[in-house]
Formats: sequence, structure tokens, C-alpha cells
Amino acid sequence: MVTLLSQLTHIEIHAIDLEGTARYYEEQIGLRVVNRTDEKIYLRAWGDYYTYSLVLSRGDAPGMVSMAWRTVSAEALEEAVSRVEAAGHAGQWHEPAANIGRSYVFTGPYGHTMQLFWEAEKYAAPAEFASQYPDRPERRIGHGLAPRHLDHVTIAAADVEGFANWYSDTLGFRRMAFAGFDVAGAPVTFFGVLTTNEKSHDLGVLLDSSDTPGRIHHYAWWVETREDLVRAADLLIENGTPIEYGPGVHGIGEQVYLYFREPSGLRIEVNTGGYRNYVPDWEPNRWTPELGADDFYRNVSLPPSMLEAFPFAAKPTATEQGLVPGSEDAIIAAARHSHEPADLTR
Repeated sequence: MVTLLSQLTHIEIHAIDLEGTARYYEEQIGLRVVNRTDEKIYLRAWGDYYTYSLVLSRGDAPGMVSMAWRTVSAEALEEAVSRVEAAGHAGQWHEPAANIGRSYVFTGPYGHTMQLFWEAEKYAAPAEFASQYPDRPERRIGHGLAPRHLDHVTIAAADVEGFANWYSDTLGFRRMAFAGFDVAGAPVTFFGVLTTNEKSHDLGVLLDSSDTPGRIHHYAWWVETREDLVRAADLLIENGTPIEYGPGVHGIGEQVYLYFREPSGLRIEVNTGGYRNYVPDWEPNRWTPELGADDFYRNVSLPPSMLEAFPFAAKPTATEQGLVPGSEDAIIAAARHSHEPADLTR
């Protein structure tokens, strides 16, 4: 398998109230604004090695504009672009902007927009934020949830294995695990995880029964310890943000998790822990809900709200836990559709 991408560097999401959402991320999450225009605000976590990891873009509904990935070299960027175009999803080159060099932006077969680049400005903290430790991009903070860095993004698509295979074959993502079950003797895959490195995943995909392409289910920030995550849950409640799901431990990946919503309604995860996998010829295992794909201890029920993805649609996604009461017909219909020949031109 060719290695082309190094990591997820930042995501751009819609914010209904741009300034209000930015204040929430500053005051409650513990990010810092590093740049702004009339339509966009750029924020960073204290441990981000690049200038920013979150871009808020003015919009009418919650959703993801794009996800950005740095390649492993200039040559890898050219190879990645060649592969994307050969696969029939040509995008456009963009001139250097917003602290990154020349980049290539395309929309994949399931409607998600991705930005690829190599050249990036390494973050240099101003004196008031500088750390005494040379390897830290800036001083540790204790404000808000204080995540160290961006961790992953999980999207929704009509064909989980089709999505995973396309991104693996085209861009070299490692397929790490799938979750599913059998319906009337036919396999249904409702969740999968991929990675560009040794983490269990930096890209997740959930089965989507809607007809809306390009949806996002959540994105995640990483904190260093379980104690940090429990503290985050405490702070969220004290400051008026309800917890949607967690704290708990996922079976797939073995991360400790906590989910909540930000002001535009988009779901955020805070996570920590998890294993590292360095096996070069790893083959993805297949989980079932009974094995604890979503909940390691198999004693927590997923709330129905976790079926929602963004932008909102009439039909739900599946989740790592599989079906929940009330979603069976829609999810099974989507799963059956996913086993029809994929239309990779949409």
C-alpha cells in the first residue's frame, strides 16, 4: 500500500452565528482565534503544530465544508492528485493561502470535499504563548476543555465499504475495522474506520440512509488522559452544554469518548486513549454490536439523537452500535441499496 497522506490537519465547518460560535469555542472549548475574515474565523488548540485546526465558515445549517490532509512529501501530493483524477473525481488547484502552500481540492464519490497539500507553515507561538519545552508549539493551557489537538472526523456515506475501499485504493488510507451484522443472510456494514498513520482511525464512516451526500456525523478533539475527559464532562454541564453520549469506551479503537453539540448543532467528540497499530499488512476485523463495537462494556444504550448527521436530513445514519429502535427500516433499506452497483459519478 502506498503512503501518501500524513495526517488530518484541519476541518472547515459551517457556523450559523459566526461570532457567537467562535466565542463558544474560545470560552468553552479552550481554542484560540488566530485569524479572521468577514466570512471565516480560524482557531487552534494549544498542541497543534500548524497554525490552525478549525475553520468556522458562515453558513445557514450545520455541516462540513471540507477536511484537509497534509501529504508526506511534495511528490506524494502530485501522486495523490494523479490518482484522484484517474479515479474520475478531478478537482482544482488553489494558490497558497491561509498558512498553507499550493493545495488541491476535490469532492470524492460520496460528496465529501477534501483538501490536499504539502507545504505548510509550522506554527511559531508569540512570546506570550511560547512554551519552555522545545517540542511544544505553545504553552499548555488549562482554559475550557483545553484539547491538545484535532483527532479525527467521522462522515456519513451510503456505502461504508465502498467509501473505505475508494479512499484506501486511491489515497492509501489503511482500513482498520468494520462493524456490521447479517440481515436475512446478507451482510450489512454500518461502520468503518480508516487511518493515515498508527492511530486506530483519523477518518470514520457511518452508513447513511439519506439521499444527502457529503454529510458529517462528528469530529473529535484529543485530550491526554481519562481525567481530562471526565473534567471536560463536568465543565460542559456546569457551563450549560448538555452531554449527548458518554463518557464511555468504544470497543473499536478502545478510545474513551464524550459527545456533545456546539452552538450550530454540530456534534463534537472529546476522546483520549486508544491503541496504536504499526502492522504494515493489517487486515480489518469485523465487529458486531454484540461484541461491543460502540460500547466496550456493553452496558450503555445509544441515544436516538446519535443517529443524526449534518446537514440534517429526513433519514438517519447508523452508528457503531448498529440499529436502535425506530431506525431499522431506514437503515436496512440503505444497507440493501449499498450492495447495489455503486454510482461513483455522483
